Amino acid sequence: MSSISKLTNPIFAAKLNISEPKPIITFQTRSLFHNNNKLSSSNLSITTNCVPRTSLTVKCSKVDGNGIQEKKTSLHDLYELQGQSPWYDNLCRPVTDLLPLIASGVRGVTSNPAIFQKAISTSNAYNDQFRELVQAGKDVQDAYWELVIKDIQDACKLFEQIYDQTDGGDGYVSVEVSPRLADDTKGTVEAAKWLHKVVNRRNVYIKIPATAECIPSIKEVISLGISVNVTLIFSLSRYEAVVDAYLDGLEASGLSDLSKVTSVASFFVSRVDTLVDKMLEDIGTPEALDLRGKAAVAQAALAYKLYQKKFSGPRWEALVKKGAKKQRLLWASTSVKNPAYKDTLYVAPLIGPDTVSTMPDQALQAFLDHGTVSRTIDSNVSEAEGIYSALEKLGIDWNEVGSQLEMEGVDSFKKSFESLLVTLAEKASSLNLVSL
Repeated sequence: MSSISKLTNPIFAAKLNISEPKPIITFQTRSLFHNNNKLSSSNLSITTNCVPRTSLTVKCSKVDGNGIQEKKTSLHDLYELQGQSPWYDNLCRPVTDLLPLIASGVRGVTSNPAIFQKAISTSNAYNDQFRELVQAGKDVQDAYWELVIKDIQDACKLFEQIYDQTDGGDGYVSVEVSPRLADDTKGTVEAAKWLHKVVNRRNVYIKIPATAECIPSIKEVISLGISVNVTLIFSLSRYEAVVDAYLDGLEASGLSDLSKVTSVASFFVSRVDTLVDKMLEDIGTPEALDLRGKAAVAQAALAYKLYQKKFSGPRWEALVKKGAKKQRLLWASTSVKNPAYKDTLYVAPLIGPDTVSTMPDQALQAFLDHGTVSRTIDSNVSEAEGIYSALEKLGIDWNEVGSQLEMEGVDSFKKSFESLLVTLAEKASSLNLVSL
């Protein structure tokens, strides 16, 4: 492996010939769950597009037998050697900032209300469009969706080539229905249909939370031929319900060709450890303390085992004959929350075929810099089962853990959404655009 020289222009970096090992990626630091305090309208006048950038030198590896060096990163190796798709968990303007990431192996993008709260409220890149929308008579919530939809459409355009090259296997950009609908089955279906129609891109994923109320929504939306990213999955029982909803939706579809209907199941990892570690510290025994930092990866390994089971057998084979594709597991919440843990903890142990790992800046930088690419997700399933059982014996109720984290996740996204609407309303008022 040899180091790639530094470049400062991300667009130029993306346009380099891939045989020349020169690009450097610029990243923007952002976390998945943000402080939910209300933001003042003055935040929208910040002169930077998103947040301060840091540079990371990407490494390359020789792959050509004739000695020609091809730009490669560990992200390319993840996909080419292990069948895992690295995605980026962040989105803001200008979306062209994604180009060097795509050149370095990123194959899709995920977004959520917290990401858009940060992007829109800390950047002036949205001001002109926002002003035009409000002057045209749009209310604040409609204006919000116009801002989001433009970002999603522009990002979809950047990933179209990957989508085409993989016949719809990769190259997706995800946009979430309103978090206000997390307990509204019918409302979620209607919102998913609307988003799918207005975004109008082949490679868009409509994100639907895996709440009990939205499990039927997932089935119906899939049956309509709309591809879905099911998000906020925190437990094995809820994950199984998500898979069943996907299979039920495919079976209920009137489509003769199911090949264009795809889905991912976003299984959250780091936040499982955040909660379980606190429980273990409360228990306080040596056995409990020794299990800290192990719950999330163990449960994820068992989710992958369940994935293999659910997507095999007669029921699945009947759908395959109609062109159905597996609902891939997507590892979400992959940034490390505990600084005592290795910074690749939620990426390196979860590598396996037919999976996706979506990484925010912290995790992406860490894995590019010193991540090791090898199949790990099912390398020691018996150990994962032992950890899972040991935690149960200590009184950890996995379903209760999942329910609490789901509630916290939905609440966090709702607060981000509401906070951004307040910020936009204040901005509109400060510009004397509307009377609010």
